[in-house]
Amino acid sequence: MNGFIHDIDPVITEVGGLYLWWYGAAYTAGFAGIFLWLRQARVRLGLSLYQVYDLTILLALSTLIGGRLVEVLFYEWSYYSQHPLHIAAFWLGGMSTHGVLTGSIVGLWLFAQRTGKSFWRLADELVIPGALFMGVGRVGNFIDGQIIGAPAETWWAVEFPDIEGFRHPVVLYDGLKNLLLVPLLLLLRLRKPAAGILTAHFLFWYGILRFFVDQYREYRVSLFGLGPGQGFNLIMALAGLILMWWHSRRAETETVGAPAVKATHKRAPATLWPRRVTLTLLVLFPLVIPSDWTQDVPQRYGHRHPGMEHSLFYPPIDPPDE
Repeated sequence: MNGFIHDIDPVITEVGGLYLWWYGAAYTAGFAGIFLWLRQARVRLGLSLYQVYDLTILLALSTLIGGRLVEVLFYEWSYYSQHPLHIAAFWLGGMSTHGVLTGSIVGLWLFAQRTGKSFWRLADELVIPGALFMGVGRVGNFIDGQIIGAPAETWWAVEFPDIEGFRHPVVLYDGLKNLLLVPLLLLLRLRKPAAGILTAHFLFWYGILRFFVDQYREYRVSLFGLGPGQGFNLIMALAGLILMWWHSRRAETETVGAPAVKATHKRAPATLWPRRVTLTLLVLFPLVIPSDWTQDVPQRYGHRHPGMEHSLFYPPIDPPDE
């Protein structure tokens, strides 16, 4: 069997004792891409440029917070319950995809409530670039070599660092699934469905397809006999089905292809620069985030980057009590 030996350095560079990671760069690309997508679509969505900044900032914050909290509470509580001060240390790693999705939904809902915009129209617009950048994010996971699949004997199997034997590159399977959602959603949008239908399809297809993809994944913890991610996958798929039924029955006149609404939200130009600074910082911040389950950053990567073991940002970490 000929497989791939994973020997990719996940570190881009080091800045002042903090290391920048290819996985975190996927979030940076995603936040920047969402901003550019919304700016291009703002007339169609009835958003001012200020609101594009506000929405992107809120999505970035809620995505980071949601991804971190779900990782801490559902995947790594045995560690973080003993080291609560490390919960805010994003540079020690640990982000949950389901938490990212949940956080982005909460952030979008808060924006819609504050501005009076249609939550479903905004969600339908964002699921397409969201699926694209989630696919890119899985490439970042693969570069870090953290999320491990089950043992495999296929020619495309991968031997990951610190793990014995060849494994399924399950993150690449999931990344391909995310990318395939993009043309599916674009085709559905051509039919001009009622608002919310695209979001419902995204939730259903993401959840149900990932459930099957994750059959090839090795979870480190379980919840009711399933990997905790599998429970989230089934909940997402069920929510998608319910939303498809609900939206199909609503007498909804607003569709994804509705005529553009002229933005009326105007403020003095001087108020734009704080948003630019805030968004720039939020776009750059994820660069410090390594991939999933990386409390042992110095131990895992220190042999390639000896300075990491002496950095104040990466203290020696005791293994969690089982």
